[in-house]
Amino acid sequence: MFLIRRYYSSVKRIAQIAGANKAGDTLQVQGWIKNVRRLKNNIFLDINDGSTSDKFQLVVPRTLETQKLTAGSVVSAVGRVQVAPNGHYELHAENVQSIAEGHLQDGYPFSPKQQHAPEYVREHLHLRSRIDYIAAQMRVRHKAQKAIHDYMDELNFVQINTPILTTNDCEGAGEVFRVQPESAQLLKQMSRPNVPVEESYFDQKAFLSVSGQLHLEAMSYGLGNTYTFAPAFRAENSKSPLHLAEFYMFEAELVYMEQLDELAAFIECTLKEITKRLLNSSASDLHFCQSRANASSDLDWMQVPWKVMSYDEALAVVVANRDKFKTLVSADDGFSKEQELFLVAHCGAPVFVLNWPTQQKPFYMKVSRSDPQRVHALDLLMPSVGELCGGSLRESDAELLSKHPKFPKDLSWYVELRKYGGLPTGGFGMGFERYLQLLTGVKNIRDVIPYPRYPHSCKM
Repeated sequence: MFLIRRYYSSVKRIAQIAGANKAGDTLQVQGWIKNVRRLKNNIFLDINDGSTSDKFQLVVPRTLETQKLTAGSVVSAVGRVQVAPNGHYELHAENVQSIAEGHLQDGYPFSPKQQHAPEYVREHLHLRSRIDYIAAQMRVRHKAQKAIHDYMDELNFVQINTPILTTNDCEGAGEVFRVQPESAQLLKQMSRPNVPVEESYFDQKAFLSVSGQLHLEAMSYGLGNTYTFAPAFRAENSKSPLHLAEFYMFEAELVYMEQLDELAAFIECTLKEITKRLLNSSASDLHFCQSRANASSDLDWMQVPWKVMSYDEALAVVVANRDKFKTLVSADDGFSKEQELFLVAHCGAPVFVLNWPTQQKPFYMKVSRSDPQRVHALDLLMPSVGELCGGSLRESDAELLSKHPKFPKDLSWYVELRKYGGLPTGGFGMGFERYLQLLTGVKNIRDVIPYPRYPHSCKM
């Protein structure tokens, strides 16, 4: 019974107070003291409980006990809501209890009144949720995930928990992390004839997933439209501010999808809708993140139709402007980020680049029947981040698929999907952290994920 009463206690999150209370209401708040101002009769405490970037002011009578309160400490206060001279709500506390001491003078790495460089903050991952802009990023991240799940559910997509451990590379780029037990004794105990000892747990090589797409396809063949929101892992030697070794992917698979422009239209509608919902739910946090990153808050791409161009058209634009680039222009290697951003600026809007050279794309993409040198693939290029989404129609012809020069020899089940009542599908994947960078303007992708993993860094 005590637990039930506690769960339905009168403690209010600071973010809820303005919309749910009026002057004279009695309530309880809890949080960390961010600043202390001592006057003759009263002490003013700015507290924060992690629910908003805004500080909330407590007005506390100055006594021997309240005089001991310091920045960093955790307090619980009960009092009446009043309107301060600046028009904001504040709590005139009748009772204040100290829950924990802050000990900020005992090695705490962040000064309460100082802004710290992101690189420095990343050195203290276990404490960085106390930093206002990191806390705002995490709240935006939460709401963005919720917007994705709500929207896809309304469209009757089925969420699939795709596996993290897998035997396929999917993209075929070799950028996989190998997985095996650490215990040599366990591997020896499980060893079997004709199986290498290091593979004895699964009887074959296993990896961390680079994408849930192939597993989504298998589920879509029996369930219809599906999606996943899951971690993905890429073993790249990159310290780029747009890359991580571990990140999250929003991937969707649509059945009876036969036109690439229809897939592009679905992606545009989806991204605009989830962004609209996020603007409605998290405008304050978004603006706070944008202001800290010195980024534009306009999100002009929400208001305009997105452009579509073929790969050949995009390449022609890049070649015609090759003297403007520091990076090499190559018809065989796709576009650099610099060139992607140029194409976006050239079009004056986000741009879908369609129908890519076959040799640049993975085996599962549908080969054009009129031009075998092209596959029905798309990349979505956005301002500031470049490529945000990649997608394609999937090859539905079992014979063509099995004869593809890049087709993995141990993926016979993927061909069987087409053999036993196959149907046309198409889908896409979006790097979730890169989407958050696009919205908030944060320059480094390591600051939009709670615990970033990248080369030479896997802390905690």
